Amino acid sequence: MLLLAASIIGVPVQFLMQFKGLQLTTVSHASLIVGILPVLLALSSAALFKDKLKGYEYVLMLLSALGAILIAFSRKSVGGPQPTVTGDLLVFVSMFAALVMILISKRLMTEYGSLQVTATMLVIGTVILLIWTEVTHPVRIHFSTRVWLAVIAQGFLATTGAYVFWNWGLARVPAARAGVFLNLEPLIGTLLGLAILHERLGTVGILGGAMILSSAAYFSRRSGSGTISS
Repeated sequence: MLLLAASIIGVPVQFLMQFKGLQLTTVSHASLIVGILPVLLALSSAALFKDKLKGYEYVLMLLSALGAILIAFSRKSVGGPQPTVTGDLLVFVSMFAALVMILISKRLMTEYGSLQVTATMLVIGTVILLIWTEVTHPVRIHFSTRVWLAVIAQGFLATTGAYVFWNWGLARVPAARAGVFLNLEPLIGTLLGLAILHERLGTVGILGGAMILSSAAYFSRRSGSGTISS
């Protein structure tokens, strides 16, 4: 039952809300909202899994989230859709879906392997997503070969690969400490923006990146002593 819940919440619910939100808002706003997830994860994990953190570790978590906020505000718009309340709200709600999926997966991986949980969750979630899509918006896709290759690459790398590596790591460190690495997402997004989209990153953005990397380095050093909580 927990696996079914994680599959539904982690794939169709999270993806549909997040992608629709991204369609209606800007990358900067979405990055800002994604930075909220590690703080939510730390607080929830401490309460549910007893992944207790010291006072200064909570400060580091907050600094990491603040770093994500600084990066989001430092980005320069290069066109595209403008932010809307609806888009921001959808991305925000999708973070709660991601939070629930992570916490359930953490519990499941105390009994089953991370690869088994990931594969089963993705298969069930994808089937439910396809059924939902066919019922509401029948799939009538005519992509070029280049687009299909890009979609397949994204499916293997950005979705399957990301879930496998995330759950493999989550099975080996407390969920609260793993959460800080989620703040690397806006950092990597910014670096790709600089390299591919030729965006500019000011002093505030550099400061935010340093705050994220500092917190990530600390928790990476501590992860070796982490235990799997249930």
